[in-house]
Amino acid sequence: MAILKLAGFLRPSRNQLLHKRLPGEGVRDSIWQHAINTLAGKLTGRVFAPYSVFKGKAALSAEPRLPTFSKLDSGGVKLNRRGVIMLTFWPSVGERKYDWEKRQLFALSATEVGSLISIGTRDSCEFFHDPSMLSSNAGQVRKSLSFKPNADGSGYFVSLSVVNNNLKTNDRFTVPVTTAEFAVMRTAFSFALPHIMGWDRFTNQPSESISQSPSKVVPQLMETEWDR
Repeated sequence: MAILKLAGFLRPSRNQLLHKRLPGEGVRDSIWQHAINTLAGKLTGRVFAPYSVFKGKAALSAEPRLPTFSKLDSGGVKLNRRGVIMLTFWPSVGERKYDWEKRQLFALSATEVGSLISIGTRDSCEFFHDPSMLSSNAGQVRKSLSFKPNADGSGYFVSLSVVNNNLKTNDRFTVPVTTAEFAVMRTAFSFALPHIMGWDRFTNQPSESISQSPSKVVPQLMETEWDR
């Protein structure tokens, strides 16, 4: 009897386990709840499953945005726009506090994803985006994203620079990513790559909802990189 009483004393209650949180979990919950509320009304049936990294000066999240398709008269579907891996950066404004309203986006194309997942522990890569490239407005808004290895090989510094001459702003975010965190990103990006290209449609038959659609497969109506 004494042993049973001792075991009951040492075993935490179910409520205690349910309410126990990892450090920073409350911060993540509140940030993503705010993000979901911000997008409320724009999306229906959207699945939120970003991979997020929260560090001292900024936070970073990544998630796939699927391609869109048009239905053909023949009954098939045709790719309209390829998907991307959308990276979102937003700054820290205090201990475990981040300003979602000041977020900046960077959309990785399939080729850029390929470059990123192929780098080694001592390699770096950098990408540049300009929505007005090859036009008279080139350079008005410029984005540059870089992955650079730490000196000790323990991870990468992920940096995003956004220069907007129209708004007279210059934003910069740097998020240190550990080797383990980058391994998660590499694996997830590799998994998502054929999906953002639309190639998964070759091995999966269209669903009933697609075949009944009069014009387009319903896209993921998230904000694009150049909405900001």
